[in-house]
Amino acid sequence: MAARGQQSMPVIGVLDSYGDTAVLPAFRDGLSESGYTVGGNVVLDVRSTDQYDRLPVLAADLVSDHPKVLVAVDGPSARVAKATTATIPIVFSVGGDPVALGLVSDIAHPSGNITGVTFFSAQLLQKQVGLMHELFPKARTFGVLADPQNPRAVTDLVSVRVAADSIGIEIHVVNAVAKTDFEEAFTELQSRHIDTLLVLGDPLTARERGRIAELALRYELAAMMFMRRFAESGGLISYGASDLEAERQAGRYAGRILRGERPGELPVLQPTKFDLVINLKTAKALGLTIPPGVLAIADEVIE
Repeated sequence: MAARGQQSMPVIGVLDSYGDTAVLPAFRDGLSESGYTVGGNVVLDVRSTDQYDRLPVLAADLVSDHPKVLVAVDGPSARVAKATTATIPIVFSVGGDPVALGLVSDIAHPSGNITGVTFFSAQLLQKQVGLMHELFPKARTFGVLADPQNPRAVTDLVSVRVAADSIGIEIHVVNAVAKTDFEEAFTELQSRHIDTLLVLGDPLTARERGRIAELALRYELAAMMFMRRFAESGGLISYGASDLEAERQAGRYAGRILRGERPGELPVLQPTKFDLVINLKTAKALGLTIPPGVLAIADEVIE
């Protein structure tokens, strides 16, 4: 009877290339705000992988089970989900620009079977570069850690280069497609006497934020990343919108679609608040003094 009851509940399929377990509870919270409880009146079917080439198979498997809503966590999953079905409603949560990623043609009116949430803004990378310059005005080259397998890396790097060029800063890109690549990337930065690092948003870097923070401290690199949990994990600085809040909003959208709203009529939600978090303990370990002006605008200072 329990099995039959569960089968009669609507199913939400989740395709996840983000791979951060912290985001699913946030999604569930947003879903519950819309009146849906996992295991109570809705079923969650999750397929997660950090190997992008497996996403089409996982997406096809999910779609074959005819879920009421398909949720795509992060850009690679969202692109594959859109390519897999034009009929099942899709809700994405991405760290990139949904238009640049080819997910929607218009933020306000996405149309079709897809909508979602982004925790990215066009000004975010420009602001990050500007903050790094304010913190380290003598640095002439910034290191940038990127995952070239992520489709958004190309556009993100263009934005970083434009922002850096405008203030006379060069950038040196080091790549990582797996956590085993980090050591080599940091060694290369050290060999070039680069001591500032901007970590681009990516499922890999998000999952391995603690490892990146640890390596940055060991190689004496002042590192910035978009997610607050990077600074909480020992990273020097984080500046960006909340990915967890984006997941809550995705959960709310999934609930609204289950209640009958059309995804194409729901505008893509964009961040309105960005937090600057500075880890003073890490700054002290690196022998850095954070300018009072930057400390004054920080939303949180970790002592």
